[in-house]
Amino acid sequence: MIKPSIMSSCAAIKKNTPDLPSDGQKAALINLLTDEDTAIYQTVREKIISCGQPAIEWMRPHTLSSDPALRRRAQEIIQHLARQAADDRFLAFCLTEGNDLDLDRGVWLLAQTQYPDINAEAYQALFDSYAGELRERIDPRAEPTHILAVINEYLFDELHFTGNEQNYYDPENNYLNRVVDRRTGNPINLCLVYLLLARRLRLPVAGIGLPGHFVCRYQSTSEEYYIDVFNRGKLWVKANCIQYLVSHNYGVQEEYLAPISSRRMLMRICGNLHQIYHHLELAPECVRFQRYLVALAK
Repeated sequence: MIKPSIMSSCAAIKKNTPDLPSDGQKAALINLLTDEDTAIYQTVREKIISCGQPAIEWMRPHTLSSDPALRRRAQEIIQHLARQAADDRFLAFCLTEGNDLDLDRGVWLLAQTQYPDINAEAYQALFDSYAGELRERIDPRAEPTHILAVINEYLFDELHFTGNEQNYYDPENNYLNRVVDRRTGNPINLCLVYLLLARRLRLPVAGIGLPGHFVCRYQSTSEEYYIDVFNRGKLWVKANCIQYLVSHNYGVQEEYLAPISSRRMLMRICGNLHQIYHHLELAPECVRFQRYLVALAK
């Protein structure tokens, strides 16, 4: 049975509270947030969320409350609002950037739509440190096979990055922060690690979006190698790519072997996540990624 006095208070707050509630109204919302009645809780939650990003600041102290329910619900609302803000930032990025968008920035904005609390600058600094370590080991005058062998040894033997064959369709394989944290991912995101390092080292490496697989290509004026990053950086030549296409009944088209733009690469990552969330029957996530795909396809 819904308590009339509480429901009337809640209705009054919902009806009369302006965009920025007064201190008294905030206190009333916080008091009602821990109500055991689901209808009351949902109404209060919606009202707080409707206040937008400013609500984060006045909700944050309650994440340290001695009341476990208040702590939990305050944290959930803050997380929801933070993801909402990250969603807006990523959508704006997709709509305003061109084909040669800043891939480094784009993948971290995408990661924050799922993990809004991550420190993207710290991860970028980590990639800077990886590149710094490799810069000391690589002789730019060396043969491409030697340069790639040094990168492969560092990534796969020292840092222990590996392809996630056991749980290939785990959504976390598509968020770069989780790929770095867990040292595992799918082909496109492991190639993303390779590309972000190669760009810092000014190496001629590009992403190649084969159907059903993703590799990198190192191309100098005289030599060309394809790098199967998912399989510990195994080196292919063009004939291996053609063999892959034929054996998987994709047909051989030159566009399959052409470098993919940063925009198309980000779109492919979002497409992967859209398919995964569809398979998991997570409708809100599917809708979210459909918006991203439409924005990237403009």
